[in-house]
Amino acid sequence: QEKSSRLSATLFGEDCEISHDQLFELLKYAALGKCHNATQPSWCHVHHQSHLAGVVVIVLHEMSQLHFYKFYLQFRHLRKVFQHRFTLTPSTNFLASLYGEGANRKPRTTAQDMTFTAVSKSSDLQCDPIIQKYGLEKQGLTSYTLTLDEQKKNGYPIKGSPQCKGFICTGCDQQRTDSSPLFGLDCEMCLTAKGNEVTRVSLVDAQGQCLLNELVKPETAVVNYRTRFSGITKKMLLPVKTRLSDIQTRLKKLLPRDAVLVGHSLNCDLQALEMIHPSVIDTSLLFARNEGQRFKLKFLAKAILGKEIQCEKKLGHDSTEDARAALELAQFFIEQGPAKVAELNLEMLLTTEKLAEVSGNKAALQSQRCRIQKQLNDSPHLAKPCFLDCLHVTGQNPLLLGRQELDSSDLRQSNLSTSNKQILRKALEDVPLSTFSIIQFSLGPEYIGSHLLAGLCEKVRSKLTDMLTIYAGPFEDSFCLKAVEKEFGKCGPIQSLTVVTETYQPYVHIQYKVLEAAQLAVEILNGAEVAGSCIKPVTAAMLDCDVLIKELELDVENEGVIYVAGLKKSLREIDLYKEFSQLKDLETLFLPKDLQNGKHRNCCFLKFQNSQSAVEALEVINGCTVKGRKLRSRHALASGHLWRWISQMSDSNGKQGRHTLFEKLEQLSDSEQDLRKEVKKLDQHIEKLYRRLQNNTLCIVLFPGVHSMHGSQSGLGLMGIKDDRGRSAC
Repeated sequence: QEKSSRLSATLFGEDCEISHDQLFELLKYAALGKCHNATQPSWCHVHHQSHLAGVVVIVLHEMSQLHFYKFYLQFRHLRKVFQHRFTLTPSTNFLASLYGEGANRKPRTTAQDMTFTAVSKSSDLQCDPIIQKYGLEKQGLTSYTLTLDEQKKNGYPIKGSPQCKGFICTGCDQQRTDSSPLFGLDCEMCLTAKGNEVTRVSLVDAQGQCLLNELVKPETAVVNYRTRFSGITKKMLLPVKTRLSDIQTRLKKLLPRDAVLVGHSLNCDLQALEMIHPSVIDTSLLFARNEGQRFKLKFLAKAILGKEIQCEKKLGHDSTEDARAALELAQFFIEQGPAKVAELNLEMLLTTEKLAEVSGNKAALQSQRCRIQKQLNDSPHLAKPCFLDCLHVTGQNPLLLGRQELDSSDLRQSNLSTSNKQILRKALEDVPLSTFSIIQFSLGPEYIGSHLLAGLCEKVRSKLTDMLTIYAGPFEDSFCLKAVEKEFGKCGPIQSLTVVTETYQPYVHIQYKVLEAAQLAVEILNGAEVAGSCIKPVTAAMLDCDVLIKELELDVENEGVIYVAGLKKSLREIDLYKEFSQLKDLETLFLPKDLQNGKHRNCCFLKFQNSQSAVEALEVINGCTVKGRKLRSRHALASGHLWRWISQMSDSNGKQGRHTLFEKLEQLSDSEQDLRKEVKKLDQHIEKLYRRLQNNTLCIVLFPGVHSMHGSQSGLGLMGIKDDRGRSAC
């Protein structure tokens, strides 16, 4: 029996936000596979890639996550077919970011024939992440040291942090200046019973002279020497008597009080050394890339310094060599300035090297490097690589169908249509003939103006607020508000709680932070005695709320997922795994954090392998206790990327007065019926196209998001591989 392709992804809670680079990672692997040196995406897994019949990307131009949830009921096909969803960073022009800046050029058919196109516009340089981070002007070294917030964000040891108890300070507490001395530091680690422990330390000064190159005896038994990377063997460590405390003492003596340490991902070295140093330059962050990616030290050393390090012929890495390379890279950056570094266009160089390696022609690769080096010396502004080049290297000709005016001379066909109906008709004919297709639909300019977007945003906020809000009562005049807060807080995290005095008897207005909490309160506390009164909680009267709640429960994204409230906020994920270990078929759990303070909330989501196991878990959990707290649970409504978006929307709710948007809302109301019809047609178009796709076709539907001077709205992605049942396989 022929194998079917399958897609698996853990898009749960905080892991559901995907960058463009991660999306391109999936597209490249799906289109090219391992045989063309593409690698499995880091955030999902394509099973049996070689059996994929094709890749189809449907782009809904100028639409965002906001549109999907505003017209959730109209997108009937999308929400019932695609189980995997993710939040996408908004883009000013998604297709341009997919093609690269070189979309108007015809890609070369082989890697060694590829050349670079000079771009004269200075605005292109402004888009470089290095320029966006540091500006164009050359600055002193203190401008490139990490701030305290950057150190915290990137896992550096911080003085006073609970995680750094017992760590030693280097004692370098003198004010840094642009003439402070630089020192390169690198460590090699082995895996021990304790974790990663230092087994070799190297320190070089600003002239590259080695001040320290010492083997270190770990405190606990070595589990894995990681010789391939560390270069450390059991035989090397047998005679060693130097301990970590000895190294800490020597470093404190060697480093002057205004020393600036330089390294590549230096946080790992300092964590292993159990030392705190206030002033660092991290070359993995200095040479900035988009979407949080980092260049490897080996690549930077070859591209910028012309040095081969971490060679495969050598046994592991040389920490002295790595420390010196990181130091020289930082010195190059400081001396040349960010503009010069940005002009090197390291992204293009990296892509070209990978494509040249695909060709297997080492001589061509070396020749290409020489041509690149000459251009680097001349410092032209270089165009960014085109994603489509990767496909053309293998002879694939992508198909583009859509309204957007974009030179598609490098595509199999150039089809700029005037309506979604025409686009659909062409897609039904041509998509089966192409292995990689991009289909773009649009609502049209009359439905995507900034004033309409603001009105949509306000309406969605208003609806979410109603769904998150309940009214409890009636209470006696002298009731205790604290008692009400305590009881309703057991259902989930509360955003706000106020007393309504306009009614004959007092009611309490309670707004939650998660949808499940509000619904749980209505279901469980009806008729309960709270603060001396028998209460009846009700949700705010809002058309379609009940229907919407029911549809969210049935959403394929929430299959096998339940919501649990009443947890202690001090509980960690590892504690919850232990508590719920007896539940059958538990796949994973998610413990939400408050987006403002980063603290855990008093609720969690549990995902099971199937719906029946989730139902059984509800029966077990409801009424049971964990750490002395009674738990309450129900089916999930917003377990995936939606919970984060709701949190962001509810946090910003009320910051803009309703009266300022009155005219916009009125204008929106006049055209909303037409807009709903258009959205419903759009959903039907996608359904027709999806039905025509061959089985084992990877289909990705993208709401690219909106990024303009009027504000940003996150994008949304839905994806799946079509199976013989017409659903996305997972």
